[in-house]
Amino acid sequence: MIVEREPFLSDTRAYCLSLPGTIERESHGSPGFFVDGKKAFVHYRNDHHGDGIVGLWCAVPPGMQQLLVAGNPELYYVPAYVGPRGWVGVRLDRGAEWGEIAAVIGEAYRHRAPKKYVKALTEGADRDS
Repeated sequence: MIVEREPFLSDTRAYCLSLPGTIERESHGSPGFFVDGKKAFVHYRNDHHGDGIVGLWCAVPPGMQQLLVAGNPELYYVPAYVGPRGWVGVRLDRGAEWGEIAAVIGEAYRHRAPKKYVKALTEGADRDS
């Protein structure tokens, strides 16, 4: 039996790879998730440069970073390097609920994905309702 040693990595991987056009590849030493192999929307980070944080870096729409960080600074943070471009960090080492993590991943995907993929997701959700 393989034991997942990375909090939420297997769930993150499964969810991201279920989204249209998504691939995973190593990016700066950690798993990254990309739309059409080009546009990153989520990066998994574990103790990035010794910061002690296990988290996700997620590309989010303008203004969302500030709302999330101000609303729950225990869970959300401004990550190194990509934070100034509006990305938000989600701490996975602070009791985050999967539903909230998945919601932020979904927002990141919708923010970076081509309209054809976002439309496919919406149509699929409408059929499932």
